[in-house]
Amino acid sequence: MATSCNSSKLVNGDDAPPVRTGYLPITDASALLAAYDRGFYTAEGLHAEPPQKYLSWDAIAEAFMAREVNVVHLLMPTTVWLRYGANFPGKVVAWNHTNGSALTVLPSINQPEDLAGRDVAVPFWYSIHNIVLQMLLRQYGLEAVIKPTAQPLAAHEVRLVVLPPPQMLQALQEQKIAGYIVAEPYNSAAELAQSGKLLRLTGDIWKDHACCVVFMHEDDITERPAWTQAVVNGIVKAQQWAKANRPELAYMLSKDGGQYMPYELPVLERVMTYYDNDYYYQKGAIINPEWRSRRIDFQPYPFASYTSELVSALQKTLIGDDPSFLAQLAPDQVAQDLVDDSFVKVALQHVGGPQAFGLSLDLSRQESILI
Repeated sequence: MATSCNSSKLVNGDDAPPVRTGYLPITDASALLAAYDRGFYTAEGLHAEPPQKYLSWDAIAEAFMAREVNVVHLLMPTTVWLRYGANFPGKVVAWNHTNGSALTVLPSINQPEDLAGRDVAVPFWYSIHNIVLQMLLRQYGLEAVIKPTAQPLAAHEVRLVVLPPPQMLQALQEQKIAGYIVAEPYNSAAELAQSGKLLRLTGDIWKDHACCVVFMHEDDITERPAWTQAVVNGIVKAQQWAKANRPELAYMLSKDGGQYMPYELPVLERVMTYYDNDYYYQKGAIINPEWRSRRIDFQPYPFASYTSELVSALQKTLIGDDPSFLAQLAPDQVAQDLVDDSFVKVALQHVGGPQAFGLSLDLSRQESILI
């Protein structure tokens, strides 16, 4: 594991604070954890403290706003809520990964229609999971609702409940819920424990979507540009390492290695290395095998097309909160204001350009959503 210095360093003339990373124990945090653990931050002249683990999205958002941490991975819709709903000055500077989530259900559930009249857990209202789940339910004539547990459901209704990711598998095993949609390794853990099965992989619904993104304080970005650039450089190099060293990444994350995740190596290996298109196509978890998407992949560029489409989707999503601020947002404007891609563009040049991650040279793409 990487070691940190006892005093702050100067990074290109900036008075540099320590890198204080906040993360949830999900594989979406891989790039931030590898940047620390494999010394990519140190190589950029940064002083990095050991990453701080949080167990819920509420907790990590509160820690970020309290400035207990200054580099976090957050659900992309949560960054929209923080900046425009809570009016907190943060910016997305990069993606952490693509795909990496699934809808896991009880073994008795064979198709989306079987979720009718049942409870399904999401990790947070402002999540790609909530968005994609509701897209899927609408496609199959089901209606997502938010009702007290004791209140009966109509035949076409699916009750949404919020559960922190670490609590989801146990809730499924106890049959308190019919399924959950969340990041890895909680889907792979259910598969290996034979407690659940994958009904759909989210990367097969929204091709190569981001779930979590790198979020930083806006004043750090504007007042410490060299420090910010060094942070993003470390993250991009960590992503390149992760993409090329999946078995080593799995070990680093696992209880057998760096102990960042609450699971043994086989669960993490399955996340990082097992994505049998034929197997999951036969099971119905994949219906778009021609996309050839990875179960989880790594690339840092925050596409404006994704941010814009995400905001539009959020505006159509049921949220158990006051989402009135969403109606005032212009998706294309959010894509320009929420995200600062200048640092990641520079970082990409240090690792061979966009093509090092299989990206187009003009850093553009069209969103593909097929349910």
